[in-house]
Amino acid sequence: MWREAMRNVKPLRRAPAHRAALEAQIEPRLTAEALPPVPRPHAAPAHHAPGTGLDRQSARRLKRGDMAVEGRLDLHGMTQDRAHAALARFVANADVAGKRLLIVITGKSGVLHRAVPLWLAEGENRARVLSIARAQAQHGGDGALYVMMRRRR
Repeated sequence: MWREAMRNVKPLRRAPAHRAALEAQIEPRLTAEALPPVPRPHAAPAHHAPGTGLDRQSARRLKRGDMAVEGRLDLHGMTQDRAHAALARFVANADVAGKRLLIVITGKSGVLHRAVPLWLAEGENRARVLSIARAQAQHGGDGALYVMMRRRR
């Protein structure tokens, strides 16, 4: 049936100049250059700047991956909404339990990789989190973040 219906149809041939004019009329696609810059996970938000509570020795140990990890959350395969809720619960529970160093696995790229540092810098997480840093290779490297929690007083 399809062949019968398409028997007399001829493909359209357009000149390259005409094609360029048509493409200019189409709304441009989003490209990496068109998107706003997203902070790198190891580039901590402003309120987590060095010197805001993490001493030099702890910062060095965190950067080297020499501190004991007390909690781990893997966000692979989650939707943004589900991952955001899971992260909020994880950080809140870690705070109540008095845990200091957590690892959050986001994957090396994608929405969660870019969103998690922003989520850690907002709302109640902002008051609980002291610092974030890219994890060492043995803990996931570019696909994971160290989250240093503030001490409970």
